[in-house]
Amino acid sequence: MLRWLIGGGREPQGLAEKSVQTIGEEQTQNPYTELLVLKGHHDIVRFLVPIDDYRFASAGDDGIVCLWNAQTGEKLFELHAHTQKITALASFPLSDTCEEKCHLILTAGADRTVIVWDCDNGRQVHKVSCFHSTVKCLTVLQRLDVWLSGGSDLCVWNRKLDLLCKTSHLIDADISAMIELPKNCVAAAVGKELIILRLKASRDGTEWDVIEVKRLLDHEDNIVSLVSVSDLTFATGSHVGELIVWDALDWTMHAYERRWDASLHVDPQQEIKLSHSQNEVSIQHLASDEECVFAAVGKGIYVYNLQMKRVIAFQKTAHDSTVLHITKVPNRQIISCSEDGSVRIWELREKQQLTAEPVPSGFFSMWGFGRTSKQASHTAKKPPESTTVFSLDLIGDLIGHSLAVQMFLYFSEHGLATCSADHLVILWKDGERESRLRSLLLFHKLEQSEDLQLRI
Repeated sequence: MLRWLIGGGREPQGLAEKSVQTIGEEQTQNPYTELLVLKGHHDIVRFLVPIDDYRFASAGDDGIVCLWNAQTGEKLFELHAHTQKITALASFPLSDTCEEKCHLILTAGADRTVIVWDCDNGRQVHKVSCFHSTVKCLTVLQRLDVWLSGGSDLCVWNRKLDLLCKTSHLIDADISAMIELPKNCVAAAVGKELIILRLKASRDGTEWDVIEVKRLLDHEDNIVSLVSVSDLTFATGSHVGELIVWDALDWTMHAYERRWDASLHVDPQQEIKLSHSQNEVSIQHLASDEECVFAAVGKGIYVYNLQMKRVIAFQKTAHDSTVLHITKVPNRQIISCSEDGSVRIWELREKQQLTAEPVPSGFFSMWGFGRTSKQASHTAKKPPESTTVFSLDLIGDLIGHSLAVQMFLYFSEHGLATCSADHLVILWKDGERESRLRSLLLFHKLEQSEDLQLRI
């Protein structure tokens, strides 16, 4: 049974799956050999957010928010207040300037309310219901000790849910995602547009204003993913595969790609050819560790090294269905999850030394800097050079969910938490570590028992 759960029991469902890398039952490099199934939701679980080093919250379409202990799997609190599905979830970390020393989370619902919860006692702290539309995203600006709600407009709030300022209706579309930028700025995705907004506060902090600075109109379809790469760079990805890397200070374009139908010879023996289907090129999620950008593109995953300015590894068909979430974890490992219900662990390995081949312009030219040449069919000549090629090798396949895995959280000490359309949250545990902890606990109990006998 356990082997099936970590990848031994899935059978191919069609010819397309033959190109998906598989792994046998003996997953010797996969640490997650134990799991805990956490039940508390009655509908799709879409969001997970960390509270601290050992707690996290989950929320989804049933309107319920559950707080969990990531170490034991214990459900700490079950929070009920929203009458419709949860549309956004965010954690408000502790602040040195705030008198209230408690961990807070923010929840937004389709019932047009936002609620602030105290994670230490599970109580509702504040609630606001003055929104004209559903809040689609929540962003905490910890340095300013404020948070933002995005929907038909952008609102700026403090911890007590005092409205500090707001924008007017931006355009017909709503704000779907936001990230913090330097100089008190925020990038907001509004349909195809990327709007740069700046927050201004008076010296005493009593008066606030939010000003539209610039509109970036380079995307031709709705922006799906936003990620901060570093203090100087961020990236956006759209539904039809447009990926743009931006300067975070002056908002100019570092890299651009509008077509995903060209090819790149990373290895002379191998060629990537992407489908014209929107589902095959949609950039569902972007992640970064400042050294690399990780892109979930259709069913595939791609790794771009910022210093080398090129894609260093890829899996064109990493999953059987669309990849929904991707991130980098320690030991050069990458985790991805998909609509096919699987969670996969990849290791980035140095492959060999090769002489660089001529690279066609287009497609992965976005990973370099500057706009793609109009003559996409021409080959960009590069002098031969020694280059390191990397591979993404599958080392773990976690099969426990029966439906689409929406996202996951990685805890360095307590394993991996995943949430799914099957209403479940699963904690995947490092089997060796858990075995050691149980042994230590047993020895501790034996020592206590011996001490008790000696005293008697």
